Amino acid sequence: MTDGPFEAGTVSLGRSTTVRRIGFGTMGLTGPGTWGPPRDPGEARSLLRHARDLGVDFFDTADAYGPGASEELIRDALHPYDEILVATKGGQTRLGPSEWRRDGRPEHLREACHSSLRRLGVDRIGLYQLHTVDPAVPIEESVGALALLREEGKIEHVGVCNVTLEELERARAVADVVSVQNRFSAVDRSSQPVLDLCERSGIAFVPWAPLGGGRLAASRGAVADIAARLGVTHAQVALAWLLHRSPALLPIPGTRSPEHLEENVGAALIELGPDDLAALEQPAELGFDARMLARRLRRRLRRLGRRLR
Repeated sequence: MTDGPFEAGTVSLGRSTTVRRIGFGTMGLTGPGTWGPPRDPGEARSLLRHARDLGVDFFDTADAYGPGASEELIRDALHPYDEILVATKGGQTRLGPSEWRRDGRPEHLREACHSSLRRLGVDRIGLYQLHTVDPAVPIEESVGALALLREEGKIEHVGVCNVTLEELERARAVADVVSVQNRFSAVDRSSQPVLDLCERSGIAFVPWAPLGGGRLAASRGAVADIAARLGVTHAQVALAWLLHRSPALLPIPGTRSPEHLEENVGAALIELGPDDLAALEQPAELGFDARMLARRLRRRLRRLGRRLR
């Protein structure tokens, strides 16, 4: 907690880069199944610019989002990236909508990085992350390829994603890892040991699916009670919980809605009291409204059906 009004502040990525603690995840800006461009590219570009204008200075993407479509949208909307950090990833290939294949071979990562440089329109990527660990390739080889790209000036910082505690330690043995991106939220705390190490070591932890894949937006119990008392949304409470939980956390909620974007950014100013935090620590208090979840699923299926017509 801080003296005076709560402000989320910033988090450091290595010694040279500092960003605000609410970023923007761009996976959802592509087409259905994270495949192809969005239905309205102009709307997506406008949303990215709106995020920048609201003060967001950390944008997370990957070569596999589209593939390529998310990086191209970011270039078209935000280049030349004045006072913002664009973080991208390599290590996944795409076969079709919702189909992913791991590829952590050094030669693939080198090629993927060069393609991302071209799509983003830069000579050096601020943060380049290993998207996932390839079971067929030792993580030392994959991260070693990123370390070499850093030595060559192609990337500034190295990050890893979807790693266990043991994999993170192995990655740190071959490169200066400044960030970890794992799934983490109030309803999925399986990466808590990784977060603990990040906090001790000065490594930024970028939680993906910070709203539990939409579950927290439909929650009852403590989340709903706190949201009602503070006059904010369930999603804002879930994001505020992350910001209070550890100074290492840098959530990257994604959205297609300007209104939800503004709410997400506003979560950085929400102060949760000790009783709020204690209630949110109890998983049993995070109940979910099954009917609301079902309605959300039906709406998503209808939207998907319209896009596929």
